[in-house]
Amino acid sequence: MSIPEAAVWAIYFAPIISFLVIVAFLRHQPLLAGRISILAIFIGWLLAIWTLAVAIDHDGNPLDFAPHLWMSIFDFEVEIGLRIDGLSAMMIFVVTSISLLVQIYSVGYMHGDTGYPRFFAFMSLFTAAMLGLVMNHSLLMLFVHWELVGLTSYLLIGFWFHRPSAAAAAKKAFVVTRFGDFGFLIAVVLIWTKTGTFDIAEINELAHEALSGAVLTGFVLGLLSGAAGKSAQFPLHFWLPDAMEGPTPVSSIVHSATMVAAGVYLLARFFPTVEAAPGEVHTIIAYVGGFTAIFAASMGLVVTDIKRVLAYSTISQLGYMVMAIGLGGYVAAVFHLFTHAFFKSLLFQGAGSVSHATNTFEMPLMGGLKQFMPVTFWTFLIGSLSLSGVFPLAGFWSKDEILLDAWNHDKFLWVIGTVVAFMTALYMFRAIFMTFFGEYRGGAAPEADHGGDHDDSHAADHDSAHGDSHGWLAHPHESPRSMLLPLVVLSIPAIVAGLVAPSSFFGEFVEGALDPELRHFHFHADIVVVTFSTLAALGGIGAAAALYYFRTPDPTAIQYALAPVHRLISRLYYVNEIAEDVLVRGVLYNGIGRASAAFDKYVVDGAVNGVARVTKIAGDVFRRTETGQLQAYTSVYVVGVVFAAGALFVFAGGLLDRVMP
Repeated sequence: MSIPEAAVWAIYFAPIISFLVIVAFLRHQPLLAGRISILAIFIGWLLAIWTLAVAIDHDGNPLDFAPHLWMSIFDFEVEIGLRIDGLSAMMIFVVTSISLLVQIYSVGYMHGDTGYPRFFAFMSLFTAAMLGLVMNHSLLMLFVHWELVGLTSYLLIGFWFHRPSAAAAAKKAFVVTRFGDFGFLIAVVLIWTKTGTFDIAEINELAHEALSGAVLTGFVLGLLSGAAGKSAQFPLHFWLPDAMEGPTPVSSIVHSATMVAAGVYLLARFFPTVEAAPGEVHTIIAYVGGFTAIFAASMGLVVTDIKRVLAYSTISQLGYMVMAIGLGGYVAAVFHLFTHAFFKSLLFQGAGSVSHATNTFEMPLMGGLKQFMPVTFWTFLIGSLSLSGVFPLAGFWSKDEILLDAWNHDKFLWVIGTVVAFMTALYMFRAIFMTFFGEYRGGAAPEADHGGDHDDSHAADHDSAHGDSHGWLAHPHESPRSMLLPLVVLSIPAIVAGLVAPSSFFGEFVEGALDPELRHFHFHADIVVVTFSTLAALGGIGAAAALYYFRTPDPTAIQYALAPVHRLISRLYYVNEIAEDVLVRGVLYNGIGRASAAFDKYVVDGAVNGVARVTKIAGDVFRRTETGQLQAYTSVYVVGVVFAAGALFVFAGGLLDRVMP
């Protein structure tokens, strides 16, 4: 099988055209704007399936697409081209699939919002940016689209910009990820100065042949820095929970399936280079991921906002993937990225569905929704079971691949991973029991519009009203069909996507992106790993049922008994206070900021102003010599002649030699 290069480029350009058409012509035609965006992504999805089929036919090996010269400045050449192999073909399919379902979901979720066309324009641009990131063969162009993903995520998180919390969350996400991106930029510059190329395949090849350990260490740590920002790894994790201020469809695509997976994709794309780096670098990557996984999971146990529970779950699962990369588990990381995209997007959309009916994301205000929202309940349950790693759902297979790599390479990280599996099941079924079981607690009344002077003001000041002004009454209802259809569709891969694991098909397919000597995946299971991971998942579900369904023991009593620990975790380990109050306001603003302002005022401005004053004084002095009187000019002339004669006598007559021999 083969596919024309133009057809692959069409996957990338379809959402760009959609964005341009909406911005130029459909800003006041919301219904048509949504349909154009969905049509563009649907075309891209069909072509993505074709691309995936061709890649499968080539066993995941790179397709033969030559790059194109874009610009040339002296010795600096920039090429654009496609890198289609098992890894990128899988990512293109995931991005287009999730984007298509999310945009269908958004038709119902965003109904009535006056920013409807702008929302679909931003979503189209984001999809194009993510596609450009995963299909490009050049590190430079990958970085360009990496930054475009950051820009579009900023626009989507702050979509309801008239809400101060949304505007602050967008700025926080943009600024925090810039710290990681700065390290990534240094890595890009470093590798170009050492190799003279941006071609990803060439860089991976040179990593084993021509690059020193120091260069590899700097480059890979720069990649890890970028990945930590985009994939919300410690210590750059704290922007992601606040990003839940954006509309739920944004959370479903940007912060579960695509954007936050970009960091893991980056490490996977440069896996040969990571493998060539010194062993200490592998350890750093693995332990950053392992610590992030358990650190974020602990916070998911205490937060009461259902979207924030899912946000901390996302951080934790991304930590799993980064840990796998550090342990050499390329296939395990990519496989978990693949399955996680479907069931986590499903869970976020389920959270949006319950908020659509209750006008809140606070689980203590929900309860009893199972009887009112059966489709949402069953699909959310499927997503939770898959995320918890219950056999035979998708998450079971991919999670156990990661735990198997940890068992084989680092038993301590295996223990951490197994504990995280228990915690994952606990916080997800805590959410289920608090949201869907018990008595309905009334939800929340929709707030009045505070958009005021903004044309973009929403029907309510929170993203849960969506034109439903009666959802807070005693009988919440199921979501519209446009929201339920993606839930049902996503529940299918959440169940069956992992079944490709036992045949080794998926692993061998995505390994086609690697050099032949790095392809060594064969599926196998370890009874110890499977047993303990299953017991951990079932134990977490049982603990959640005991605490939040049977209430034996009472979770409130446990909270009081562990008050200092609960307070520490509830305050999110004071990371926000440390970052915002100590680092930003203290060190950066009052420390470095004020010192820089003083240096600028007294040193830089002082030097410039000092030169100006000296010039002015000198001008005033010499101005007085211009009297216009001939006698004064003659006198000065005579004095000058005498001075010159004296100087000649001193220097030419040898007077200095006599005085100072």
